[in-house]
Amino acid sequence: MPEKPSAVILLSGGLDSTTVLAIATSEGYACNCLSFDYGQKQTVELAKAAKIAAIYGVERHLILRLDLDRIGGSALTADIAVPKNGNPDRQGTIPITYVPARNAILLAHAVAWAEVLGAWDIFIGVNAVDYSGYPDCRPEFLAAFAHMANLGTRAGISGAARFSIKAPLMHLSKAEIITKGISLGVDYSLTHSCYDPQGTKACGHCDACILRRNGFVAAGVADPTDYL
Repeated sequence: MPEKPSAVILLSGGLDSTTVLAIATSEGYACNCLSFDYGQKQTVELAKAAKIAAIYGVERHLILRLDLDRIGGSALTADIAVPKNGNPDRQGTIPITYVPARNAILLAHAVAWAEVLGAWDIFIGVNAVDYSGYPDCRPEFLAAFAHMANLGTRAGISGAARFSIKAPLMHLSKAEIITKGISLGVDYSLTHSCYDPQGTKACGHCDACILRRNGFVAAGVADPTDYL
């Protein structure tokens, strides 16, 4: 039997990234999951990610510490209130829950690890339909990042391999993502989306909770989230 190709999966412990892990697994990849303790105000998602990685029996699960809270500039990392009830405190069209350059930073670490592993496919759970207006969730950004990765790595310039940034959820709504995940057997009760949880309970009112709740309604699937 041929050896499975290796991939790096950015796994936050959320609904989207868990669905991406299920997709990569179903496509026959040997999955290596990368999560980040980046200074976010809540770390419920990291505990979820560890459990999800164990359930999927991934090859490796690495959690890296990044001090993005020292940079600040986001309601997820600084002493800034998380907007609630669909009225986010936006800067232009970009909500205050945007973490400056987060996906560029996370993907850079993923490329470094992927080069060491010989894993040329990197999966990320961004999408351009039901997203919060973050500029680093767009296909143009991912294409540019992949180009940069292939210019700035030993594997890329040697021609030994080409990195590919895969975003299988890019053009799916939240309902379509949930439907896809259910078809692959994803247990969404294991996932976490809330920006401002109280303990392990989701607030139910932040942008992430509203998108999640509406997605389950539109998909016609019972929402297993434990809300306040």
